[in-house]
Amino acid sequence: MLMAGLAAGSLATAGTAHADGCYTWNRTLSQGASGADVTQLQIRLSGYPGYGAVLAVDGEFGPATTAALKRFQSAYDLTSDGVAGPNTFSKLYALQDDDCTPVHFDYAELNRCNSTWSGGAVGAATAKANALRTMWKLEALRHALGDQPIRVTSGFRSQSCNSAVGGASNSRHLYGDAADLGAGSHSLCTLAKQARNHGFNGILGPGYPGHDDHTHVDHRGSRYWSAPTCGI
Repeated sequence: MLMAGLAAGSLATAGTAHADGCYTWNRTLSQGASGADVTQLQIRLSGYPGYGAVLAVDGEFGPATTAALKRFQSAYDLTSDGVAGPNTFSKLYALQDDDCTPVHFDYAELNRCNSTWSGGAVGAATAKANALRTMWKLEALRHALGDQPIRVTSGFRSQSCNSAVGGASNSRHLYGDAADLGAGSHSLCTLAKQARNHGFNGILGPGYPGHDDHTHVDHRGSRYWSAPTCGI
């Protein structure tokens, strides 16, 4: 699980080309690079791993990160060269708020249980970090579906919150890396089908027991997709 370096990044110093309230990259990044700035880039590229894949957030800029970056660049009409430079960073700055969440999602939306992120299956910092990564995946999903709103109906749950709603004892909501999506701008099946491209190992939707009124996405350890009504 992702634990460190997600909510606070390098603050800009004198002489940097761009100062961002959340995180400022101070060098061009390409395949072969490594470090905390690569980790920060990978978090924001989590939603661009390709169909059925999950991008490792390990601080190592390898072929998978290059491919994810090219997909991100193409999605936003940037030069798709797999090199993170000023234009790529400018787009990322525009997409993130000062707390490092993507502009269309926030921590409150991913946690209606408590304000501390405590009481789940992992520590509070890990749960919050996992939710941040989920939000960046949702931002990619949202953009792929025409930048229309996506409604999150449930995110992180403590053990008590999970019990109160009848959640499974091993629910991914306890880890902070799950989100339930309600119908709105898109049908539940549209959300389930598109989510296959955005780094979610877990996708449960219509036709799966208890999921006819929402599509569930998460980052479990291995792939499990089931939304029979949607052909998944």
